[in-house]
Parts: sequence; C-alpha cells; structure tokens
Amino acid sequence: MMMLTGPALRLTVHLGEIDTWHHRPLHSEIVHRAHAAGLAGASVFHGVEGFGAGSRVHTSRLLSVSEDLPVMIVVVDSAERVRAFLPQLREVLTTGLATVEEVEVVHGTAGGDEG
Repeated sequence: MMMLTGPALRLTVHLGEIDTWHHRPLHSEIVHRAHAAGLAGASVFHGVEGFGAGSRVHTSRLLSVSEDLPVMIVVVDSAERVRAFLPQLREVLTTGLATVEEVEVVHGTAGGDEG
C-alpha cells in the first residue's frame, strides 16, 4: 500500500474534451502517461460549462449543445514525481492550461482501484 502525506504538488490540467493526441483523447493520453510514470493517481473531471482563452462559452445545456465541454485532470504526488512528469506533459499539451500548486496531503493511501 502506498502512503502519501505531508507536502506535495497538485498538477491540474484544463482542456477541451475534443482535444486529441494521435487520434486519442488527450485526457486519456495524459492519464495513461501519468500511470506509466508511476504517479500516485490521476482523475479526470468533465465540466458542464466553461470558457478558455478563446472566450467562447461551452455548455451542456440542451439548447446550446457543445461538443467541446471542459475537462480537468488532477494529479497529486510528491514534488519530485510531479516535476519529473512535466516534460511528458509538455510534449502532448499543445492547447489548454496546466498549473502546479503546493498542497498538504492529510490522508493519502492507495491499495485498490479507487481512482
């Protein structure tokens, strides 16, 4: 079982759901690369509404159907592991926004497929 407590970094990546890398959803590519890099975990969150640098609002409301809803990927791990992963992220991230913030993990154990 892996334990992670204390100081850590949170990597947050904001994209559109139609963003791709070699015909594969970009969020999926990032998650699979994070897994292969041995990061503690990654979660993908689909948004219902948002806008980015282009200032176009994307929404899931019925009258304004969008095929490019916001997607956010969140990874929390040690500073060393997150920073080691950043070159791989830069390789695939041609659009979107990525941020890194210092966080404190107060409880972090992994042993199953809790996601």
